[in-house]
Amino acid sequence: MQLSDVNLLDLDAFVSGRHHEMFSVLRAEQPVHWTDEPEREGPGFWSITKHADLQMANRDTATFSSELGGTQRIDLADVEEFDTRGVMLVDTDPPKHTRYRRLVNKGFTPRMIALIEAHLRYRAELIVDDVIESGTCEFVGDLAAELPLQAIAEIMGVPQEDRRLMFDWSNQMIGAQDPEFMDPEDPDAAKRAAAEVFAYSNQLAAARREDPRDDIVTTLINAEIEGERLSELEFDMFMLLLTVAGNETTRNATASGMDALLRHPDQLAALTANLDDDAYLSTAIDEVLRWATPVLHFRRTAAVDTEVRGQEISAGDKVLIWHISANRDEEVFADPFTFDIERTPNEHVAFGGGGAHYCLGANLAKIEIEIIMRELLSRMGDLSAAGETEVLRSNFIGGVKRLPVHFTPGHRKHPIGTSA
Repeated sequence: MQLSDVNLLDLDAFVSGRHHEMFSVLRAEQPVHWTDEPEREGPGFWSITKHADLQMANRDTATFSSELGGTQRIDLADVEEFDTRGVMLVDTDPPKHTRYRRLVNKGFTPRMIALIEAHLRYRAELIVDDVIESGTCEFVGDLAAELPLQAIAEIMGVPQEDRRLMFDWSNQMIGAQDPEFMDPEDPDAAKRAAAEVFAYSNQLAAARREDPRDDIVTTLINAEIEGERLSELEFDMFMLLLTVAGNETTRNATASGMDALLRHPDQLAALTANLDDDAYLSTAIDEVLRWATPVLHFRRTAAVDTEVRGQEISAGDKVLIWHISANRDEEVFADPFTFDIERTPNEHVAFGGGGAHYCLGANLAKIEIEIIMRELLSRMGDLSAAGETEVLRSNFIGGVKRLPVHFTPGHRKHPIGTSA
């Protein structure tokens, strides 16, 4: 591939895997790269592709702003009815981001995470129970998606019977570039899904004011620091973020990780043989996260004129920081295109490049992946692919739509009808 062949707006390249070739060329020849956009979408954007540069940009919020233009490539100022700048956690800069995060951190205390973890270990048993007797399943919908959905439902206080609403809403919002989730006759489906999340969140908040419970909704509507509380809009936006980020990212990391394990039987065998070794499993999950990189990029906006690797960037320019490229940086990772569950060190940036925007749910995500991997690999020792893996058509989310698998049928741990 030549530099002239690089087109980061070619969504089909992200389905076929050619995007890795593009980023290899960019890291070697033009690590700070300009892409022209279609006229209706903007003037163009810079791409930062090296690990060190991504970390720098992620930590320097005074130069590379999340709030000026938001974290999406499309300018939110052009989507007035869904402008999240300054009101969604990921689309704020310090000091506003610091105040916002201090408030929502009250819902992610070690005590809260420990309570959730205990529930999730039991629920993982039930999730595997639901498929173990059949000998076949669709891994994404039946296994990878279920635990994150149940975790987010638990955190938000959403009745478990409503969790599939969240699955559908997040698919509509994140899958807008994929024909399977697009409806040419309904271009506002993603916005309507977001509105439905808002309405549902407000109903939850109203219910918790009347009937407080030990969940994040009750915590957030009562959270206060130095006399400040979350506004209704901030609360709604955080619930929207939680619906998407707490569901899509962990689901796709789990599915992409399993896809990689099935393509590398030696790695699958090694992981299965070491499930009782917590340190080994933690190291393996870091490699799963590096390999999968569920969020392919985030956008920043240059707040001032600056320079990266000799390339001048003007105030107001869009800057995309590509996690998927940084996680294959040859200067940081030996044999970056080798899937190695024993890789150490592993300074992946799947949770961001450090600084203020480091992923709030990183610990919970790793716990969820560890729980479901341990449960299913201990009970499905001969898991194998039963068809082609279908990948989401997107240059924003590294998603897996379907992964059919089969295995020797086993026995349930709990009677049919058991629920958490």
